[in-house]
Amino acid sequence: MTTQRTSGRRKQALAAAVAVAALLTTAACGGGGDDDKGSSSGAAGFDAANNKVAQASAAKKGGTLKFGAAQDADSWDTTRGYYGMMWNFARYYSRQLVTNKAEPGAAGAEITPDLATATAKVTDDGKTYTYTLRDGVTWEDGKPITSKDVKYGIERVWAQDVLSGGPTYLKDVLDPKGEYKGPYKDTSADKLGLKAIDTPDDKTIVFHLPQANSDFEEMLALVSASPVRQDMDTKAKYGLKPFSSGPYKFASYSPGKDLKLVRNTSWKQASDPLRKAYPDEITIKFFSDANQLDQRLLNGDLDLDLNQTGMSPQGRTTALKQHKANLDNPVSGYVRYAVFPQSVKPFDNVECRKAVILGADHVSLQTARGGPVAGGDIGTNMLPPSVPGAEGQKYDPYKLAGDNKNGNVADAKAALKACGQPNGFKTTIAVRNNKPVEVATAQSLQASLKKIGITAEIDQYDGSQTAGIIGSPSNVKTKGYGIIIMGWGPDFPSVQGFGLPLWNSKYIAQSGNNNYALINDKTIDGLFSSYVTTLDDAGKTKIATEINHKVMEGAYYLPFVFERFINWRSDNLANVYTTDGYSGQYDFVNLGLKNPKK
Repeated sequence: MTTQRTSGRRKQALAAAVAVAALLTTAACGGGGDDDKGSSSGAAGFDAANNKVAQASAAKKGGTLKFGAAQDADSWDTTRGYYGMMWNFARYYSRQLVTNKAEPGAAGAEITPDLATATAKVTDDGKTYTYTLRDGVTWEDGKPITSKDVKYGIERVWAQDVLSGGPTYLKDVLDPKGEYKGPYKDTSADKLGLKAIDTPDDKTIVFHLPQANSDFEEMLALVSASPVRQDMDTKAKYGLKPFSSGPYKFASYSPGKDLKLVRNTSWKQASDPLRKAYPDEITIKFFSDANQLDQRLLNGDLDLDLNQTGMSPQGRTTALKQHKANLDNPVSGYVRYAVFPQSVKPFDNVECRKAVILGADHVSLQTARGGPVAGGDIGTNMLPPSVPGAEGQKYDPYKLAGDNKNGNVADAKAALKACGQPNGFKTTIAVRNNKPVEVATAQSLQASLKKIGITAEIDQYDGSQTAGIIGSPSNVKTKGYGIIIMGWGPDFPSVQGFGLPLWNSKYIAQSGNNNYALINDKTIDGLFSSYVTTLDDAGKTKIATEINHKVMEGAYYLPFVFERFINWRSDNLANVYTTDGYSGQYDFVNLGLKNPKK
């Protein structure tokens, strides 16, 4: 699950570095005084919604729930969206056969029926999954949602030439040989030619897996498995106005400016035990400046941040001092890191990659991310704590949280000598341009590398164009992006749901690529192949640990932090809690307002 709030411009980043230092002092002092336990303004208290429900009984029907965001979604098309906040928000207007539970903490990562009456009936040694649709499930025009609509929505995942960007797990599991060409090239009359899915009647859908996959139902819980009705499919334009199967529908959308959802009057509560649909309207206002967004949150003009990756340094400092009761500090499912594309010399050499890892000042990088409170623990490997098989800081092969936490110049220079670059080299760090914390991270790394003879320029690019810029291996090579700053959280809580798009050679794509390092390792691919057919939890956990070790041995990544967030909730927000189902974000689906008229 990729992330979305983006880096700020150079001037903001310089100011951010000062603000980070101030934050660390504030955080150490606790900040906020009595606000920790709530305040007269009505805020619930510091960490009141962290893995538990705050203001649960206060939610009332009606009003406008107001989101702000420093970046728009990559796409609102259920097939194409890959940002964590998009998946979270999309449940307002899309449903799936199964979805995550609307519960706080670890329970939120569990699967529950949505359009289906129950979770799958699994037969044939884990290769056949059968579902029955609920009664009364309809589209926004009142027509019934059928099994064929679900099948067609899933078939769109095959149309990567038109709908690139989203997860492709279903394509790889249901059609590993790539025989189906997608609905837009389908020669069958009904455009439903994918043989792996049967729809014997309008209420029944059956999936036939060529090979068992222990995470298959997790894949069906992704928004990419949402139904799409053929006559409403506008292909590449679908993200501008998706056709709703949920309690809300698109009223207006201006990309990069604003989005408004209103009630879908054809949705029936009786057909949807998951969604409470408290607000009458849901709005998003997009800001080009993250600091401006944070100011609007502090002013009480907005209820929460759509992007859910934490306040920027400037707003965070003020919030911790003056509004601590409005904040939560969850551990996210994300690892923040630098990654080294092997197509850009000299990063085709493992020793050159190790030189960067060893030479970096990891405390400085942690500080740039926000320090231990707002940034997270120093990252020592690439498997986030929420994924079975993770070892946290216990697995620290490069001693990034130990002896080398401030950088090891001698060892880094030895690695440079071993890779044939004893005098260092020049490279470019690619970083998204409208989130100050990411640029501050790039500048920290730039300063560390200078000490070992590596000169790194920083190239800030438009974060909303990620898929075509750093997601294009040819563009990465042309631009000379030897280091890319990025973050990733699990698509679902397993090594397959986290690492497959990053580390498996099958996932190297010419556009929308997420295997930025271009890892093509037969051992890693083989471990993933073993994982998907392993059905016992202990076996899966063991393989996950092995995969993480092989990735770190290859020195493809410099992890920064196992991330924590400082997230804002307004005084007026009710029924609010963080969920592991969306990597520590607030669960959007059942948020309400205490005072709908406010």
